[in-house]
Amino acid sequence: MTTTVISTLEIDPDGNRGHLERARSRHNRLVAWGLVIPALAALIVSYAYPLVWMIRMSFNIGLGDGLYVETYSLDSYLKSLSDSYYWEVIGNTLFLGVLVAVLCVAVSYPIALFLARTNSKWKSLLVALAIAPLLTSAVVRTFGWIVILGTQGLVNSTLKGWGLIDTPLPLANSFTGVAIGLVEIFMPYAILGMMSGFGRLNTQLEEAASSLGANRAAVFFRITLPLSLPGLLTALLLVFVLTISTFVTPQLLGGGRVHVMATEIYDQTTGLLNWPFAASLSVILLILFGSVVALYQRAARRLGA
Repeated sequence: MTTTVISTLEIDPDGNRGHLERARSRHNRLVAWGLVIPALAALIVSYAYPLVWMIRMSFNIGLGDGLYVETYSLDSYLKSLSDSYYWEVIGNTLFLGVLVAVLCVAVSYPIALFLARTNSKWKSLLVALAIAPLLTSAVVRTFGWIVILGTQGLVNSTLKGWGLIDTPLPLANSFTGVAIGLVEIFMPYAILGMMSGFGRLNTQLEEAASSLGANRAAVFFRITLPLSLPGLLTALLLVFVLTISTFVTPQLLGGGRVHVMATEIYDQTTGLLNWPFAASLSVILLILFGSVVALYQRAARRLGA
């Protein structure tokens, strides 16, 4: 004798799901919303609301000393975009971002490639050492670079002791010093970004190319480098974004001589108390960031294709 079990989850004659399945579906939706709502509320309070407030503030007219007129005006944007000084600041910001991103990735690439491919039992320790600088404040590391790059610092003292220079090199309080400090500070981010994007690397492809007669240079430029481009782009984007938005290192290591968007926003906010103008500069910086992200996504899609 054959026994047939009819589940209560079977499709009803009218095509609707069973009541238990509907109840389970409602329960899953409630659980999902229960998990999403707290995070969504935190995002709105900590990011969306301040962003909307900043954009709204950028349309007011600043009177100085913390006073402003609530209106809808493009005065702050016209002032910033019609002044050659602020175009120079924007250019400095973009140039510093590109320079630091390229140098940081170039220096970090061999380290990230080694850590991603090594099978050493010390791999975990080496990765921890590579990102260990993140445990130290950027302020502390910046002051360290001030000491190293100063006129009587380690670099100039060593070069003078070897007789290579007669006068100290202007490394501190300069654009060069800021770039050097930022490259070292953001190296851990570049290493992590590249390691996360090296998933397409396959040593078997390199071995196959070598067995077919390709030398090491050909294997690297035709196999390894193209497969690691997603990781390189991720690291470039990450370091670029961190660089154009950084404030501490340009302010301290630049000695007030390196003017970028972050330092100008700080001066307008705390020094001149011109909140609408500072907000307009922040919106411009946000637009620059969005443009770079759009270019990155376009390049990533092409590489994925």
